[in-house]
Amino acid sequence: HKVSIIPRGIGSLGYTLRRPTEDRYLLDEDEMLAKIAVLLGGRCVEKMVLGKVSTGAADDLAKATDMARAMVTNYGMSERLGLAVYAVDRPKFLAPFPMPEGSHKISEATSRMIDAEIRRVLDAAYAMAIKVIKDKLAFVHAGAERLLAVETLDETDLMKLWSASGTESPSPPAPLSLVPTGGALSTTTH
Repeated sequence: HKVSIIPRGIGSLGYTLRRPTEDRYLLDEDEMLAKIAVLLGGRCVEKMVLGKVSTGAADDLAKATDMARAMVTNYGMSERLGLAVYAVDRPKFLAPFPMPEGSHKISEATSRMIDAEIRRVLDAAYAMAIKVIKDKLAFVHAGAERLLAVETLDETDLMKLWSASGTESPSPPAPLSLVPTGGALSTTTH
């Protein structure tokens, strides 16, 4: 809906305002992966365009990591970990039965597996971000130049830049599937 490079609050060098197109209560795995890819887009552009990274993506990296962690520990979206919920901080007032003390502990091996799965999700989302940004690099450059000139772009401005960059209408990238293959991540588009 709006992008700005005007600093807002402590530590914010700008912001992106996204408005949902509809009320959403559920997200599927592909939608969550796409949201993480959006969060990683700024870091991806830094690396691709500037050739180095900065501290600017810190908040987005934290949000992306939290979403990836939720996918593998809360939502059963990891084939390696299965359907068990590994979240340590489950609210006790929502539990139908009291949980025995120590029942939320996980082994070191499972903890390492969780860390590896989070990394796999983040790597897949980063690969998605790279592909989209490479495909739309003209739009990225045009947007950056326009932001430097006017500091804030609204939805109408963004759509004009999108059309001018050679793309008729915005469409999401093809979703990725996370398929474990011998410790490496294989991504396939649908």
